[in-house]
Amino acid sequence: MESLESRVEQLERRYHRSRLVSFAALGFGALGLGVAAWRPVEPVGGGELVASRLTLRDSRGLTRMTLSAQEGGEGGLVLHDAEGRPRALLGVDSGGSPRLRFATAEGVMLAELTVYANEAPRLALRQLGGTEFFSVSLLPDGSSRLELADGNGRPRAILGADAQGAPGLYLVDNKGGSRASLRVSPGDEPSLVLEGLAGTLFRAPAPVQ
Repeated sequence: MESLESRVEQLERRYHRSRLVSFAALGFGALGLGVAAWRPVEPVGGGELVASRLTLRDSRGLTRMTLSAQEGGEGGLVLHDAEGRPRALLGVDSGGSPRLRFATAEGVMLAELTVYANEAPRLALRQLGGTEFFSVSLLPDGSSRLELADGNGRPRAILGADAQGAPGLYLVDNKGGSRASLRVSPGDEPSLVLEGLAGTLFRAPAPVQ
């Protein structure tokens, strides 16, 4: 039979081994925490990521956002829907004009906001077929213009103001000919002109004979 003394020695050896294993585990854990705590942190603004294209994908691998720069000077951010289809664009074209566009799932652009020549913004809305039916813009010469178009994209009603701020409303037929105009001149004189199919004119106030 094993003596009591030898049994006590075995228990002591097992105890010391278990202590060494426990201390080793605690030591590695503390080392890991120490590394995490003392890991150098990059200062804000101290790093730089250089790339011509950056793509973000979701957990299914579908593209949700693309940021790119092209050699021609164009650059933009494209946002994709849950199926990976591009739906919105914020970009700058090769001429330096910023653009904001929204499209359908099929890629048909429905709305666009563009700034031309640093001073001429334009907002355009389109039908599902891509035909523009509404636009409002400020032109480089300071005049403004709002257009309503028919199903073929031809402007039919035009509301605008010239560079001096004189307003006018023009109604156009389907061939592009003006049929009615209502204006206020820069001198604040109002006028109304109606043109019939046979070329007859009605003016108010009537021209001086």
